[in-house]
Amino acid sequence: MSAPGALVLVVEDEPQMRRFIRASLTSHGYRIVEAASAAEAVALMTTQPPDLVLLDLGLPDGDGIDVAKRLREWSRVPIIVLSARGREDDKVAALDAGADDYLTKPFGVNELLARMRVAERHAEAAASPTAAQALKIGDLELDFVRREVTRGGEVVHLTPIEYKLLALFARHAGRVLTHRQILKEVWGPMCASHPHYVRVHMAELRKKIEATPSRPRILVTEPGVGYRLRDGS
Repeated sequence: MSAPGALVLVVEDEPQMRRFIRASLTSHGYRIVEAASAAEAVALMTTQPPDLVLLDLGLPDGDGIDVAKRLREWSRVPIIVLSARGREDDKVAALDAGADDYLTKPFGVNELLARMRVAERHAEAAASPTAAQALKIGDLELDFVRREVTRGGEVVHLTPIEYKLLALFARHAGRVLTHRQILKEVWGPMCASHPHYVRVHMAELRKKIEATPSRPRILVTEPGVGYRLRDGS
């Protein structure tokens, strides 16, 4: 999907922003369809299924978070939220609703394109199970088949929880995962109100896989939101 010609649905009610995004993306080979409302966005998703969605939160007929939830009921298309809302609560709500990433306005074209490439790669890996048998970031390697982690060729001994955490991030490399998403996937929905579980085990995991745990380069913190595993690009 990262090749020129990918179809992007831009859901944005401000004409100036739509023009800016249209000009930026078409100059890089993307095809664009546009929606100025939540209802139009949902309709276009069914009539012209896109490869990626850029979604504003403040729409005239509803909230973009609700649109993301509706899309996630039947589609795994990558969703990147573009919004003037910069509060951590808004970012968490959008990501928990199913968005893959979040950019606060104003943003630069290069940053938008980079986030799109990451979201596209993640979607491609999820759709191709054979491509997700192993992951390498620097000298860290994760072999999903063997359930083995090595660093610089040496086996890293992880606890079951630490392995589940790292495998979860590896499956979503480049994507921000909120505390709630991590708790639900690793500990189960009944533990969603215990974010300290994540902090404690992340600290221990970083000691084993990071060269300098106090300045992590692999598992990076998104303050107030969650964590992201750098995808090496």
